Amino acid sequence: MKKYTLLDHTADIGIEAWGDTKEEALAATVEAMFDLIVDNESVAMRDEKKIIASGVDEDDMLMNLLREALYLFHGKSWLCKTCELLEMNEEKMSARLLGEPYDTKKHQLKMEIKAVTYHTLKIEKREQGWRARVIFDV
Repeated sequence: MKKYTLLDHTADIGIEAWGDTKEEALAATVEAMFDLIVDNESVAMRDEKKIIASGVDEDDMLMNLLREALYLFHGKSWLCKTCELLEMNEEKMSARLLGEPYDTKKHQLKMEIKAVTYHTLKIEKREQGWRARVIFDV
């Protein structure tokens, strides 16, 4: 089940991802980003990648985590199906991603995400779990 919704935004695309915990909501942002690139249902969990991101605060760490994940696609031609945050503290976040290499015969590109932006970035606790909002440059 997808844990995100699309947000209207001129010239870019945004998502609001959610989870019962902050870690689940942040992991859902990574999964949502890859689902915007290709249909998540077409991606198998064959390989594992670990990424680490540091930053000056939680928002900065999320930005850097998404940037590291996006690099896996642009730099390594690799797609993520699921993400699990392994560690999150005041200095860094680390995550385990399961997925597979991008295959033009198997995966159909839906859109190109060029970058992750700080525009309206938000991580917040709500009555029913956590939400993370991110805008991508497409």
